Amino acid sequence: MVFWQKFFKNTNMFNRYDNIDALSSLESAIVVRHIEIQGRIIDIYLTTERNINLHQLEQLCDSVGWVRRPLKKVKAAIDHSFLTICLFYKNDRHKKLIGFARATSDTVFNATIWDVVVHPDFQGKGLGKILMDQVILQLRCADISTITLFADPQVVSFYRNLGFVTDPDGVKGMFWYPR
Repeated sequence: MVFWQKFFKNTNMFNRYDNIDALSSLESAIVVRHIEIQGRIIDIYLTTERNINLHQLEQLCDSVGWVRRPLKKVKAAIDHSFLTICLFYKNDRHKKLIGFARATSDTVFNATIWDVVVHPDFQGKGLGKILMDQVILQLRCADISTITLFADPQVVSFYRNLGFVTDPDGVKGMFWYPR
C-alpha cells in the first residue's frame, strides 16, 4: 500500500505506540524539507503512521511548555483521532519526533485540529506550515469542509496566515468544565 492510501484508513493497524524506532525503513514517510541545523543539513520526513513514541511526544510538548497529560489518555486520543501527522528526522538509526498534529472528525462534515506542535529548535523554518497544509489537504481530500481549531493568542497570526479566521458569524464557542 502506498503512503497516501494509508491517510484514509482510520484503523489501529499500528499497535506499538511506545516505539517509533520500530519502523525499519522510511517507506511510509516522505521527505518534506531539507534544513540546516547546527551547521549540517538534515532531511525532515512526514508520516501519518500512528506508531508514535509517546515519550518523544511528551518531550516535544514539554519543549513548548505544554502541561503534561497522562500518556494513557494521550494514546487514547491518538487512537480516536481521524488523522495524525508527525514530522521527524533520522539521527543515526533513530527517529526524532519534532512536529505533531492530529484531527478528530465526524468523518463527513466537520473536523477539529488538535495538538499542533513543532519543537522550538525547528520553528521558523516552514515546518508548522507544512504540517498544517498536510492536515488541511487530507481533511479536504476526505471532503470535510468545516475545519476548526483552538489557538493560543500568541499563535493566532500563524493560523490567520494559513487562511483561518475568527468566527465570521460572531458565534462564540462555549465550554463546560467540571467544578
